[in-house]
Amino acid sequence: MKTWAKRLAAALLGMALLPAWGAVEDGYDLWLRYRGLAMVAQARVATQARSIVHAEPASPTLQAAVAELKRGVAGMTGKEAASATQSADGALLLVTPANAPKGVDLPWSELGREGYALRSLKLGGRAVTVIAANTDTGLLYGSFAWLRAAQTGADLSRLDLRAAPKLGLRLLNHWDNLDRTVERGYAGASIWDWWKLPDLRDVRYVDYARANASLGINGTVLNNVNAKADSLTAPFIAKAAALAEVLRPYGIKVWLSARFSAPKELGGLKTADPLDPAVRAWWKAKADEIYQSIPDFGGFLVKANSEGQPGPQDYGRNHVDGANMLAEALSAHGGVVMWRAFVYAPDTGDRAKQAFAEFQPLDGQFAANVIVQVKNGAIDFQPREPFHPLFGAMPKTPLALELQITKEYLGFSTHLVYLGPLFEEVLRAQPDGAPVAQHVKAIAGVANIGSDRNWSGSHFDQANWYAFGRLAWNPELASSDVAREWVQQTFTTAPRAVDSLVAMMLASREAVVDYMTPLGLHHLMGTAHHHGPAPWVDDLERADWNPVYFHRAGRDGIGFDRTPRGSNAVAQYAPDWAARLARPETTPEDWLLWFHHLPWDYPLRSGRTLWAELVARYDRGVATVADMRSQWAALKADIDPQRHADVAAYLAVQEAEARWWRDACVAYFQSVSGLPLPAGTRAPAHSLDEYKAQRFNFAPGRGG
Repeated sequence: MKTWAKRLAAALLGMALLPAWGAVEDGYDLWLRYRGLAMVAQARVATQARSIVHAEPASPTLQAAVAELKRGVAGMTGKEAASATQSADGALLLVTPANAPKGVDLPWSELGREGYALRSLKLGGRAVTVIAANTDTGLLYGSFAWLRAAQTGADLSRLDLRAAPKLGLRLLNHWDNLDRTVERGYAGASIWDWWKLPDLRDVRYVDYARANASLGINGTVLNNVNAKADSLTAPFIAKAAALAEVLRPYGIKVWLSARFSAPKELGGLKTADPLDPAVRAWWKAKADEIYQSIPDFGGFLVKANSEGQPGPQDYGRNHVDGANMLAEALSAHGGVVMWRAFVYAPDTGDRAKQAFAEFQPLDGQFAANVIVQVKNGAIDFQPREPFHPLFGAMPKTPLALELQITKEYLGFSTHLVYLGPLFEEVLRAQPDGAPVAQHVKAIAGVANIGSDRNWSGSHFDQANWYAFGRLAWNPELASSDVAREWVQQTFTTAPRAVDSLVAMMLASREAVVDYMTPLGLHHLMGTAHHHGPAPWVDDLERADWNPVYFHRAGRDGIGFDRTPRGSNAVAQYAPDWAARLARPETTPEDWLLWFHHLPWDYPLRSGRTLWAELVARYDRGVATVADMRSQWAALKADIDPQRHADVAAYLAVQEAEARWWRDACVAYFQSVSGLPLPAGTRAPAHSLDEYKAQRFNFAPGRGG
């Protein structure tokens, strides 16, 4: 490990001196581009970063922070920041309480283990910038924060910033399989080359770590929640340990998805019953084995008794029995179990109710090192869902919010959809008077990262990785501000262009809701692959795999009745919300058809009937994408040619697919409603039968 750390440090320091000027703009550098600034900005950065002062000997984490600062300053100014042992004018001082010079008076206790402070001040008559933290990990985060400030035009001579994460665990969940396929992955193969590990370690792993550390992401689950038991065998533990070595200097712990039936598949036991002593002993021995190779292993993520995955219910046990067994095995090492609440089984009457029904009665029974991981909504990462009713309903149980960064139901990587507003919407939702952000102890994002050169399949999808990390660190940030700083670091700092790009991004999520699932419709996507519209599908094995199950459109109207007259899912919400959602006139219109089955002539606030409003929203979504294309075209002089052409091509596909979505859905809903199109409305381009006949046998993201 020491040899690897030395090699890594040497490589990082060497890379820090490589100029970014003139590099090809292919998206690989993400928001860490560090391109040459305008002359005035160059001078400002160079003046404030003539040298970097830090403690010696430097830990691998501190070495990573210094290397990043050198890399950034060299890229932005063309000048190298020198290393120094004492402060001088224009020095960056990386300090902890142990080596802070006199005159540095900071609220150290408020920074915690990961927080940082940036402050411009005078020490001994010299103008310096202090990057301060209680730990080297905090110094790393603070160094990235200083670089972000430099890239976005902050006044570096008057810095006074203080930040600490609101949530302790901020994880990426990779749905990556051991054969390098990625379930719901739209950016190429898995970045983890399991075949070559542990001996060959791609430099891409270091750049992955840099990008995550710049956002404060401190954990990564390496493998798919639909886990294979093989990931817990000795060869794969060694591979995970190699990745842990690379990621460790950047404050990132590795986690593994664990298959509940592993004691049977690997250990030769006849059962995986969590109350069986032999099973408990097997998991304890497995945990000991993992921690021997990975001393800072984060823990297990578990998907159990959902979509055919094994779990404690196979043995007449419940989620507490299964989670607490694993928690017991990890507890001696400080490990954590993230137990997913995404469960559903056939014939439940309303799939949206099952997670609450199974987990809420167990509140307070989980071990202290168990966190129940809850999706943002009760169905499955739809373009828009009401917040999950479990938030606020389990006050005695630590919860994690699970978000999807990869866009399984939002046009894959092909459609430009900035998810910051979706993340913000759920984080600020108030189940019981307090926002969701205050009801959770951790946050997890299903990653959109793959082997594509630009990491995410399309350039704008990088913004969703970025937005997840920034909002995980501080859920109170506005998604508009996050979009602005991403644009400034990724594309341009020209004010007019920045304003235009941010406007595009902020409009994009509502556009996709409009042209896919307006007014609370949900799960209208193609079967299994989830590509394109298929609201007509009604012949699958399970009722809740069919889009018709969710929209229930017929001559009498459309929508899923979740009021007391229907499934009564509204009763799972706090009383004030339950009363509000039980009546269509007090339900937010964006959720209307999620909770209510209404006649086609039901009047909406726009003055239109439900049918006319539905068509109008489909049209609005298409029009918004057309506007996005025009806005992007007008920015040709502000964006490098390669990335401008790349995005333009994707936007053309998005507009065509938005029209397809609109036309297919309007054609289908017209067929079941029997209503004429509203006056002045364009007819679908093709017949309903033509839309139904389309097949997509090799759509990406199935995951092997």
